[in-house]
Amino acid sequence: MTDETADPTRVDQTRAHPARIYDYILGGHDNYEVDHTAARQVLSVWPQARTAARVNRAFMRRATHWLAAEAGIDQFLDIGTGIPTEPNLHQVAQDANPAARVVYTDNDPLVLRYAEALMTSASQGRTAYLHADVTAPHTILDAAELRGTLDLDRPVALSCNALFHFIPDRDAPHEIMETLLKPLAPGSFLALSHGTPDFDPEGMGKIQEIYHRQGIPLTIRAKESIRPFFAGLELVTPGLVPPHRWKPGRDPDAGSEAELLDAEVSQYAAVARKA
Repeated sequence: MTDETADPTRVDQTRAHPARIYDYILGGHDNYEVDHTAARQVLSVWPQARTAARVNRAFMRRATHWLAAEAGIDQFLDIGTGIPTEPNLHQVAQDANPAARVVYTDNDPLVLRYAEALMTSASQGRTAYLHADVTAPHTILDAAELRGTLDLDRPVALSCNALFHFIPDRDAPHEIMETLLKPLAPGSFLALSHGTPDFDPEGMGKIQEIYHRQGIPLTIRAKESIRPFFAGLELVTPGLVPPHRWKPGRDPDAGSEAELLDAEVSQYAAVARKA
């Protein structure tokens, strides 16, 4: 048993963590020098990383708002939450439906420290935080925090933004997704974004090398390897597309994204429904 297992709030400041690298790239302050170093290396080979991170956040906002306001979803399971960055998912969902319930899940001790910021729910709704690892999906699905907040007999939106490219093939990411989706009721949704080399293979290859040197198993995937995450689901229009092309007209902040090249974002994103 590691020290972090004994004390889940213990933060290892000697190793970079993807959530903290992402926080730095977004301009946050909840990160350490080891994360700064890795993030600067990423930005030195791919300056568009800041744009890509911003676009990914914008996709989360649009997808969550669409799910709550138009698809009628009032339950959300957000895995790979990351360090709180406003607006957080529950704020977007509860802005559309104050009764929405949200369970956040991450395995970074720093996120656990800031979990209180994720639980400032609207009075009609509810939020909860679960410290767990997606590579052990049953520790999420069977957790009291989840079962006490969400009703899995009713539709749930599973949100996995910029998460699964940190699960290497050896950990069977598609099988993990299948496990997560299996107990969700018909009418549930999956919202997912994922890094890809399809538009800028050289740049993405350099980023992957930087993460690997930090001991982070970044696995960017081509579209044909991302599509199976949605196996058996019905893709919502416009399908599996770069995130700035997913219903951009529904986000007042997305106007500046309209002219972005896909290579500046190098991700795919989609929302899909479980029949």
